[in-house]
Amino acid sequence: MNLPRPLTEIDEADLVRLAQARDQEAFQELMLRTTSASMRLALSVVKNREDAEDQVQTSFMNAWKRISSFHMEAKFSTWMRTIVMNQSLMHLRSKRRASLQPLDDGREDGIVLDPIDVQPSQETTLGQQQLTVQLREELRRLPPIFWEVLDLRDLQELSTEEVAARLGISEPAAKSRLSRARQMLRQRMERHAGLRSANAV
Repeated sequence: MNLPRPLTEIDEADLVRLAQARDQEAFQELMLRTTSASMRLALSVVKNREDAEDQVQTSFMNAWKRISSFHMEAKFSTWMRTIVMNQSLMHLRSKRRASLQPLDDGREDGIVLDPIDVQPSQETTLGQQQLTVQLREELRRLPPIFWEVLDLRDLQELSTEEVAARLGISEPAAKSRLSRARQMLRQRMERHAGLRSANAV
């Protein structure tokens, strides 16, 4: 009698295929495998743990809705990171816009009175696509020493110790270089967000 394998023993490609067949447990296993990296990325962008957790959860929901569009041309974790980065950057942009709202903006006691449309608009979808393109462009434009450490730590998900060994540098140097690389990428992406906001006015 062949018993089904535990989800923890199923490889990523098979989990993705199960999730695309709307297997929620398989998708949850994928989320478990990417939660740590997703949290690190979101936190590096929004700089607040509670906000980062919210953006990761929203990203997971978005990934569940869009899992059928994932064609496994890249690793699932890489696809997930793109969603988290996009979501985190859009959160920053929305906070920036909210800070410019007049006091009388249809809110009462912090509650938005207008109904919320949970379906992504065409403008939102286009914005996500633009962010993805810009993210890839800015990654390519980073100096090699910064791109390398981002690739190893955030995309390949190696430990800091492994990154340091691969690059032939100390762990403190690897951490410092990674922090600088994330800061550079965040600044570049925030500049894009600022330009879009200015153009929209």
